[in-house]
Amino acid sequence: MTNHGIYIKRCLEIAKNGLGTTRPNPMVGSVIVHNNNVIGEGYTSKYGGNHAEVNAINSVVNKSLLKEATLYVTLEPCSHFGKTPPCSDLIIKHQIPNVVIGCVDDNEKVAGKGIEKLKNAGCNVTVGVLENECKNHHKRFFTFHNKKRPYIILKWAETADGFIAPKTKNEQKPVWITNAYSRQLVHKWRAEEQAILVGTNTVTQDNPSLTTRDWIGQNPIRVIIDKDNKLSKDYVAFNNEAETIVVNISTIDFLKNVAKQICDVLFQKNINSIIIEGGSKTLQTFIDENIWDEARVFIGTVQFKNGIKSPTFSGKLISEEAIINDTLKTYKNG
Repeated sequence: MTNHGIYIKRCLEIAKNGLGTTRPNPMVGSVIVHNNNVIGEGYTSKYGGNHAEVNAINSVVNKSLLKEATLYVTLEPCSHFGKTPPCSDLIIKHQIPNVVIGCVDDNEKVAGKGIEKLKNAGCNVTVGVLENECKNHHKRFFTFHNKKRPYIILKWAETADGFIAPKTKNEQKPVWITNAYSRQLVHKWRAEEQAILVGTNTVTQDNPSLTTRDWIGQNPIRVIIDKDNKLSKDYVAFNNEAETIVVNISTIDFLKNVAKQICDVLFQKNINSIIIEGGSKTLQTFIDENIWDEARVFIGTVQFKNGIKSPTFSGKLISEEAIINDTLKTYKNG
C-alpha cells in the first residue's frame, strides 16, 4: 500500500466515529500530513456541525505548515453552501497545495465541482485512492443520492429449523431466538441507522419499543406499516422516546409496489438508511420487489418444529460469524 493508501485508510478509520450522528450528511474522515507526519485529523461532526476537513484543519496547531501539507479525505470536498460553508474554499484559503481524495461525490450539488475548484486554485489533486473502500464506506450516502431511496438493511432471527416466529403464543412480547449478545448487537445497529421499519403484525404480536435501550446511542425514527390505521396509540412504539412515522392507505397504494412507494416516502423525508426488522411478510415484500442492499440473518439454536417460515431470498454471503452459540450471516444483494 502506498503512503496515500495508508493515510486514506486512516481517514476511513476515524470517519466511523461519525456513524449514526452525521446523517443525512456522509460520515467523512480527513487527515493532514506534513513531511510524513500527521499534523491534523478530523471527522464529520453531528449534522449541522463542521465537516471533516474543517475539523482536521482546525486541529492543526501550527497553521503555517498547511502551506506545505497534504490533505487526505474519503470524499470529494463540498463546493456549495449548506448548513456550513464549502470545504473546498477553506482548503484554498489555507493554501494547502496537495489534496488526495478517496472518491468523487456524485451528489449533483458537488459532482466534481469541488475538485474543479481546487484545481483552478492551483491545488495538486489526486482522486481514487482506495476508491472501492471509500465508496463502500459511503454506501448510505451514495444509495440515497443515486437510487433516490434509503440504504436498506434486512434483519431477522430464525430458528435452527428455519422459523422466524411461532404460529401462536400466549403473551404479547417477543419469543427470543437469539442470545443476549446478539440482541445487544441489534441495538447497536439501530443506533447506527436513521430509521427502523416493522409491519402491523410485529407491533400487535410483540409490542416492541424499537429503540436502542440496550446500547448508548440515538434512537432511530420508527416507521410502522398500518394499512388500515387500526393500531392503537397505546402500543409502546407510539410513545415519545422516538419519532414515529405511520404508513397507511392515505400514504401509499397497497395494491402495487408497496416497497417502492415506502422508499419514496422515506426519500422525501430525507431518510438515508433503514433497518427492516419484520415481520416475515414485510421483509418478503422488500425481497420480492428486490429493494434491499444488505441482509443480516441470525440463526439460533432453538427449534420451533413449526411456525412462521423465515423469508426466502438469494444474496451473496459476505461474512459468517459466531456470537456465542448464535450464527450471524451477512449477505449483499446481487
